[in-house]
Amino acid sequence: MAKVEITINGKAYPCRATMGAMLRFKRETGKEVTEIKETSFSDMAIYLWCCITSACKHDGIDFDMSMMDFADSISPEDVIAWSQVANGDATEPVDGEKKTS
Repeated sequence: MAKVEITINGKAYPCRATMGAMLRFKRETGKEVTEIKETSFSDMAIYLWCCITSACKHDGIDFDMSMMDFADSISPEDVIAWSQVANGDATEPVDGEKKTS
């Protein structure tokens, strides 16, 4: 599995699917990750938060962002980009930073 990092508010965090992430998702939503639909941005954002939370916990990296603070710091495009990388459809890094022209 490729190493994925998500940049939020200027800091990069590891992100990977783990059993812990799946259990967190179940605890937060009452659903299994196998029930996530591609059209459900809320489920995808929650699972992304779970993957970051789990990877950071395992790696000993502080990540104390609540789910809502996390959601306020990313865009739907960030979630789509992560989903594409997670599904092997893209190789671009996922960057939660707001882009300005």
